[in-house]
Amino acid sequence: MPLPRFTQVTSRPRAADAASSVDSPGDFSVTRPTTPPTDDSRAPRALSRRAVLAASGAGLSALVLAACGPQEESLAEQANAGGDTGYIAGDGSVTEYAESERGEPVEFSGKLFDGTEVSSESLRGKPALLNFWYAGCAPCRKEAPDLVEMAGERKDQVAFYGVNVRDEKATAEAFERTFEIPYASFEDRDGGVLLALSEFVPPQAVPTTVVLDSEGRVASRILGIAEPSILKALLDDVVKA
Repeated sequence: MPLPRFTQVTSRPRAADAASSVDSPGDFSVTRPTTPPTDDSRAPRALSRRAVLAASGAGLSALVLAACGPQEESLAEQANAGGDTGYIAGDGSVTEYAESERGEPVEFSGKLFDGTEVSSESLRGKPALLNFWYAGCAPCRKEAPDLVEMAGERKDQVAFYGVNVRDEKATAEAFERTFEIPYASFEDRDGGVLLALSEFVPPQAVPTTVVLDSEGRVASRILGIAEPSILKALLDDVVKA
């Protein structure tokens, strides 16, 4: 597999602009912000809860999320072109943030499908992975076995959680049984977790995988299917830090 391409950029990329198209399954674009952004560029482009719900709630009934859409266009091309597709296709692009560029820890709380309340504060002290998914998303199903394997290998080093943006409990649990998912998922149809991470996760981009460092800061993000060797390298970075 070809090594990832590393592209130097001078400021934190916006969620819709961070990606470039992928020519082959092993041809990933990785961006690493290297210059401290200004206060203005650091300010989150936070979405309102209404906007998140419009994209990830009722709107999903008529939309196919993210990587479930066309793969020919990059995120930036689709965002610039606009149109009425209603979603942005995840293209496998990777953004990794240098430790000095990670800003403040993200703050969120939510309820797992088993009813357990989990907050971002409770995850600190150990790196964490958040995978945004829903059962009907074909790329989510495709990447599930790799995430299961990775979670088994890293269970003592990294806390894995899913963030389900669409499904009822029965649907989500059926998916988890089918793929033998060993980690719990947030029931996030109200968009609470997604809203907290809206600076990093486009509301219509599923699957998206976010890696948090042990301080709860976003260390990296994958828009689209999490290719195993790339994800392993991203987790290695936060585990060794």
